[in-house]
Amino acid sequence: MITFKNVEKWYGNYHALQNVSATVKRGEVVVVCGPSGSGKSTLIRTVNRLEEINGGTIEVDGQDIHAKSLDINAFRSRVGFVFQQFNLFPHLSVLDNIIAAPTRVAKVPKDEAISLAHELLNKVGLSHKATAYPGQLSGGQQQRVAIARALAMKPPVMLFDEPTSALDPEMVGEVLSVMKSLAKEGMTMVCVTHEMKFARDVSDTIWFMDKGTLLETGAPDEFFNSPKHPRAQSFLSEIATA
Repeated sequence: MITFKNVEKWYGNYHALQNVSATVKRGEVVVVCGPSGSGKSTLIRTVNRLEEINGGTIEVDGQDIHAKSLDINAFRSRVGFVFQQFNLFPHLSVLDNIIAAPTRVAKVPKDEAISLAHELLNKVGLSHKATAYPGQLSGGQQQRVAIARALAMKPPVMLFDEPTSALDPEMVGEVLSVMKSLAKEGMTMVCVTHEMKFARDVSDTIWFMDKGTLLETGAPDEFFNSPKHPRAQSFLSEIATA
């Protein structure tokens, strides 16, 4: 579903991504972990071109996302993205947040979009909040609405950029549980997260990054029980003693 080949990213003199090559299979859940500043969020943001790359190629569903013929808005509508900060429209109700893209971008009839929005709100446990505004919701509820909004475009792949990092601890579980249910349904997902229990329980593959380099990839059992790279070993031992 996603292929990175020799991807390079610079910010001035800072080498943010260094020769990253990896593949996400259809239906796979990949968790990207590593210390702060390791390039995790930069990497995930290159997938829908929120960050441009300086070298290499990225393909999504067989399409080179830097091809001159690419319609970037049409492409982005097929890649669900959930941000740290929710990014809901504060002046729109929950329902209107969810139907905005399907009706305006995908030209879905409004009644069809509303019907799907109610289904998605039910899926994320918020069917009673359709008429509420973002400011009336907790952080966890806002993030679950953000997930429903991303799903409303029926994307073949979902990207999560530290979706629980802005939440109070008691709200983290409610968001992770929605993500777990998506994983069980076979959604292709790439998640940048510090939630190691989620990574262990839900991912098919762990990618470990440090200093812009993908140092290790493997199944969660392998990674957590016998990491190969010394930097991954020290990262996991620091977490264990934290």
